[in-house]
Amino acid sequence: MSVVSQVILQADDELRYPSTGELKSIQDFLQTGVRRARIAEALAENERKIVQEASKQLWRKRPDFISPGGNAYGDRQRSLCLRDYGWYLRLITYGLLAGSQEPIETIGVIGAREMYNALGVPMPGMAEAIRCLKAASLELLDDSDAAEASPYFDYLIQAMS
Repeated sequence: MSVVSQVILQADDELRYPSTGELKSIQDFLQTGVRRARIAEALAENERKIVQEASKQLWRKRPDFISPGGNAYGDRQRSLCLRDYGWYLRLITYGLLAGSQEPIETIGVIGAREMYNALGVPMPGMAEAIRCLKAASLELLDDSDAAEASPYFDYLIQAMS
């Protein structure tokens, strides 16, 4: 949910107009909208490159994942991991566009831990995978844009830890 929606719903729940502070948060949200959209677009346009680089980083750090018996062993399992990388990158762009971590929580994190646990995927490995996704993504952005995007990756890493 965006900042605008949150402010409106909270004010309505309390039967009041939005406060000056809430209106300021909406103004700030709108002023950074073009920037957040630009960052989301850059990530989306470079998804393939980001996923390839992130997977190379992860396999270098954790070769046991792609060794016999590893969760990403074999072409099918490896392609599922890469698919998930793309899915998590898309979740990051949703958060950026909303200016909130809520889409990451509601769309991506709820149930993901249970699913990975049921499949026997180690959660520390998922957190490491998202760290690699973050590194590969942020190296394509300038410092300012990387600082804007970083908290969304950090939120997902924390959720997977």
